[in-house]
Amino acid sequence: MRAGTNAGVATLMLVVIAVVWLGVFPSCGRAPSQEAGDGGAAKAAAPAAAARPDFPPASSFGGFDAQRAYAHVEKTVALGPHPPGSEANRLAGDYIRGELQSYGCAVEEDNFEASTARGPIRMRNVVGKSPGASDKVVLLLSHYDTKILDTGEDFVGANDPGSSIGVVLELARNLCGQKRALTYWFGFVDGEESFGEWSDTNGTFGSRQMAAKLSLSGELKKVKAVILADLVGHFDPVYERESNSTKWLKDMVWNTAKRLGYEKHFVAAESPVEDDHLPFLKREVPAVDIIGFNSYPHWHQPSDTLDKISPRSLALVGHVILETLPALEKRFR
Repeated sequence: MRAGTNAGVATLMLVVIAVVWLGVFPSCGRAPSQEAGDGGAAKAAAPAAAARPDFPPASSFGGFDAQRAYAHVEKTVALGPHPPGSEANRLAGDYIRGELQSYGCAVEEDNFEASTARGPIRMRNVVGKSPGASDKVVLLLSHYDTKILDTGEDFVGANDPGSSIGVVLELARNLCGQKRALTYWFGFVDGEESFGEWSDTNGTFGSRQMAAKLSLSGELKKVKAVILADLVGHFDPVYERESNSTKWLKDMVWNTAKRLGYEKHFVAAESPVEDDHLPFLKREVPAVDIIGFNSYPHWHQPSDTLDKISPRSLALVGHVILETLPALEKRFR
């Protein structure tokens, strides 16, 4: 993923506040030149984490179980770095497939070869499906590959992508097997991260593949909304309104968050991010990206480790998504 270049004054104010709090200038931009080089500052800014995380009760978050979501993050982090084409990546995909199957989801995989800056690499998308009363689809999306750092250091990606893997898997556990008004798909795409410098063709390999394949099959017209989660699990997160996202869908998510009392985290400031929702937006599918990028100084740093993950943050994002679904069902009923 990569940040855009026209972030507003509100975003600048957030950065200034973060600077005052941290006493350092953390790496917060999506520009490729900022992906490495201040790991020490990021580590110094790490919030203190309890040895045993506090798991809020699922009953307080609409049935979303923070402990289960956190366990998924633990298990993917334990695999170590898992970039596309690696054995650890294969194991991550197998784990996701097994979890989806255990919840009663029908699981489909798409194995494909991507042309990358490092040559052709085999990748795999995994999708769980829970059919509803209508064949109109809401796609809940995460990537599951980790970044290869230019420094050569290990990157386990606890927040990027571990947190969103945990959130979407726990959403699947809540929703698979239910007969709801709409059909729900739980997508896990490979190859979101770029190999070196980001571009339109170097990154989002899995989501571009998914959108193109659905378009060719004619199934894309069934997809009425895409909700992407990315970088959602850190302590004291701030999720800005991603400015590329579809306005009505963004309003729906942020209004839900406000109703639930999470306006401290789902803020009005806007900033653009290039992420896995763009291939769907380019094909005129409504999409929103829930991402806490500007409040996370460990992006693409070796310090993106398990101690940065807050079970409560996982739960509040999961809660917002669960509570947004009835509004989507009403809209497309």
